Amino acid sequence: MNAATVFIVDDDAAVRDGLSMLCESAGLRAECFDCAEAFLATYRPQRPGCLVLDVRMPRISGPQLHEELARHGDPPPIIYLTAHGDIPTTVQAIKAGAQDFLTKPVDGALLIERIQAALARDLATRQRSAALADQCARLVDLTEREREIMTLAVAGESNKVIAKHLGISHRTVEIHRTHILRKTGASNVLELAKLAAECGLTIAKDLNAEP
Repeated sequence: MNAATVFIVDDDAAVRDGLSMLCESAGLRAECFDCAEAFLATYRPQRPGCLVLDVRMPRISGPQLHEELARHGDPPPIIYLTAHGDIPTTVQAIKAGAQDFLTKPVDGALLIERIQAALARDLATRQRSAALADQCARLVDLTEREREIMTLAVAGESNKVIAKHLGISHRTVEIHRTHILRKTGASNVLELAKLAAECGLTIAKDLNAEP
């Protein structure tokens, strides 16, 4: 995974320079942008990091940039840093999913602490997403028969009912279920059902359908 980056978006050059130096002094990589448009032009969701974002900027404000990022998926952790903080704006930002809302001037040590927390949150989120993608890929690797049995098992059907519906032996169903759990890494049917839901699989039972 690429090294995490602190993306600084602020229309004040002095603020950008100061924040960049602060990050570098803490061993953090930083990239600066003087407007939301410049950030959007180079932003790639796969790049790990967090966003230190001004609220009031020409054309596209910080909250508007946040909204735009959210429209295209989960935005990176966002730390608002503004000289114009008020309670309604703060509440709106936190409700929108911001990691923090700080006012200028900010204590450097505090900001670095919050940035490191945001980077840790981003890393954890990416690790969870990667693990889930790996598990979902395992579902794709199931055979057609295994998918049939998984669907019925997750829907709550017993081995006996599944065997009768599919026209196979009870023992064959048991063997397939063991293989399914081993391939997916699930410990039991409840975990398998949770995995199927997280991977976006619709589990619907229709025992009147032809096997």
